[in-house]
Amino acid sequence: MASTKREIRLADRTDRWRYVCPRGHRSWEPTNAHFWCQQCARTWGDVDPEFDALHDRKTGERIARSELTLSTAE
Repeated sequence: MASTKREIRLADRTDRWRYVCPRGHRSWEPTNAHFWCQQCARTWGDVDPEFDALHDRKTGERIARSELTLSTAE
């Protein structure tokens, strides 16, 4: 059975609030093969702003970058 990828619409405010970085920030951006969080990058200490999965606040799931389709269409 083929798995379907979950779509996140980057321009959709609801999607941006639903999916967060591992530390709960909404200021993440997709990069080549992972994600980067602006707020994590500003934090002093051992916080790594790069990560490979988003947290779905609605379901509690951790979703890997490879399981997502990111759409820029409005």
